[in-house]
Formats: sequence, C-alpha cells, structure tokens
Amino acid sequence: MAIADVSGKTLQELISLDGRVAVVTGGARGIGFAICKRLAEAGAKVLVADLSEDAAKTAADRVCEQGGQAVGVVTDATDSQALADLADRAMSEYGRLDIWVNNAGIFPFQEALRMTDEQWSRVMDLNLSGTFYGSRAAATRMREVGSAGVIINLASTAAYEAMGPAQCHYVASKYGVRGLTKSLAVEFGKYGIRVLALAPTLIATEGVDEAQADLRRLTGSENPHRIFSEMLPLGRVGVPDDVARVALFCASDLSMLMTGDTLLIDAGNPAL
Repeated sequence: MAIADVSGKTLQELISLDGRVAVVTGGARGIGFAICKRLAEAGAKVLVADLSEDAAKTAADRVCEQGGQAVGVVTDATDSQALADLADRAMSEYGRLDIWVNNAGIFPFQEALRMTDEQWSRVMDLNLSGTFYGSRAAATRMREVGSAGVIINLASTAAYEAMGPAQCHYVASKYGVRGLTKSLAVEFGKYGIRVLALAPTLIATEGVDEAQADLRRLTGSENPHRIFSEMLPLGRVGVPDDVARVALFCASDLSMLMTGDTLLIDAGNPAL
C-alpha cells in the first residue's frame, strides 16, 4: 500500500483533520491535553484517555467548550486489553481510527543502586510496554479498515543522552520508545500506517511541577527551570503547546512522507 501523494492539496487541506478520529493516552493534562486541543482544533474527533475518569471527562469538556469534539474515556495505559478496548471504542463510536498518540508516561527519580524491581517495572510497563500495546491496538484496527493512519509516540531528549543521576529507568524506557518507533515504522509501512516519535526537552507541566523537589536535588538549584533555560540556545524550556504543534504536524498530511523518525523539540540543545 503506497502512501498517498498529497502534492495537489492546499495548505488548509494538508493541515485539516476533518473527519478523522484520534486517541490520546494520558490526555487529561500537560502535553497530552495540549495535543488533544490542537487535534480537535484541526477538526479531529478526540478520545481523551486517562487513568482518571473524572480528569478525562473534565478535559474532554474543556475541549468541547473551545469548539472541538471530544469524549473522555478511562484507560489504564499499562493494560493491553484496556488499550484494545479503547481502540474498539473508537471504531464502534466513529467507524474509524486515524491517529493514535501514546502520550501516557511517568518520570520518577530513583538512584539505580536503590531502585527496586517494582520501581523499574512501573516505568518500563507504562513508558515502553504501554507504547507497544497502544501501537499494536491502533495498527490492528487501522489495518482492518485499510486506514492510512498515524501513530505518534512520546519519547524524550532522554532518548539521546543520559539525563543525569536517578533516571536510568526513564532513560532506558525512552531509548526503547525511539527504537520501537523505528521498528514499527518498518513493519507498518506496508499498511500505509506511519509511526513517528516526539522528543521534547524539559516541558513545564503539572507533572514537572510535582517533581520540583527532585529536580532541585539533582540540579543543586532552587530554580531548575532557569538552569535548563540557560543551557538552551532558544533560551527557555518548553510549554505543552510547543509539543502539541509538532504533534499536529505529524498527525496531518503535512508530514505524509515521514515515518520512523523521532522529531527533537529541544530548543537547540547543543548536547544532542
């Protein structure tokens, strides 16, 4: 199945997601919520999936208040059956599945020599295994209906470098996401399914705010955002919409001949 040549489309047609259906895991806040808003703004019907049912429904309501179409769905992104059910819900409600964003993830801090098996497994189960389970569920449904879909995985600049102490589980999981993205792109290309990953630098989100104590300990600074900002050529850490705009590019026909790539959103980090 050769991917379409969209050279004849206008710019408005290339970026439009009218009629398409998107799923975003971890979509209730932070980067995930920003992606939900941008995909909905471009015309997609969005399933906002999150471990918290209340948070998912609240986020979906906010998208609808801004003129988009969204529904909140409770989903455990570490549970392969739950992700399969999520993909089935998209198919049963809308008859199609075009965009799947594996955004759900965690980034706890723990030194390697003090890390328990459970702490290691918790990060790998969500960040890496959950990305595979979601990709498999999405691609299975896309192939069944012959949809030229897009799967977008959230990697990190940690997929290119060690992020310092107490992050080996997170770094390993994101290196894995980057490799998984390339491998799945090779397998899924024959079905017209593209697979891309995003690798953001530090992004100011609720999750990062909750990790401030650990960030201060690791950087030795009371203002870790300033430390990161000073080392970045563009002069600031990211905000969720910085990532969401690139996700929209990946989900749209603007990126039609791209697959297997990991797109850096790193403010020019010279270490990468």
